[in-house]
Amino acid sequence: MDSALFIVFEGVDGSGTTTQSQLLFEHIREMGHHALLAREPGGTSIGERIRDLVLDPREEQMADVTELLLYAASRSQLVQQSIRPALAIGTPVIGDRYADSSLAYQGYGRGLDLGVVSMINRLVTAGCLPDMTVYLDLPVDEATARRTSRAGDTDRMEEAGEELQQRVQRGYRKISQEHPRSLLVDATMSAQQQSDLIRSELDRRWPSFPFKG
Repeated sequence: MDSALFIVFEGVDGSGTTTQSQLLFEHIREMGHHALLAREPGGTSIGERIRDLVLDPREEQMADVTELLLYAASRSQLVQQSIRPALAIGTPVIGDRYADSSLAYQGYGRGLDLGVVSMINRLVTAGCLPDMTVYLDLPVDEATARRTSRAGDTDRMEEAGEELQQRVQRGYRKISQEHPRSLLVDATMSAQQQSDLIRSELDRRWPSFPFKG
């Protein structure tokens, strides 16, 4: 059985993680392979219920630790119910956010202890780590403009303000420098340019993409 790849997209709100994860998922499908597209928080029935709660803008009194643990609970369910079983049968997995989101948002953003956040991540991921994480680097003011221009209501994290997003962006940049399996992408490029660059890098690292070979 071929060993399937697990690729994750990260970035501040509005950076395009959903767009790029969808584009890569569709690319794999066009290649004739099955794939799993997973999102955080959510991706399972339990995770989606947690998503409704943790992103609800009416929950203004939610404590930062509560927020961290809710994201962790959703991630744990996603790993056990969806990601690990998919990888076990050779199905590539594309993730719209994963464990680094907690480091960036609840660690660097909210100011929670990075060691504690990392410990919780290790507990809930149980060794299920991405083969590559793509960090979409976009100036916060541009990310805010993108979110403002799109239809729909804003969620609780988006309403937390630009200062939080600035800290999150700095966190992502630091995380990307520390991880050898990372790819930092200039998200000011067009969506297609980003997609082409990401595919090229994936093909370079794994000639048998979406499998390890």
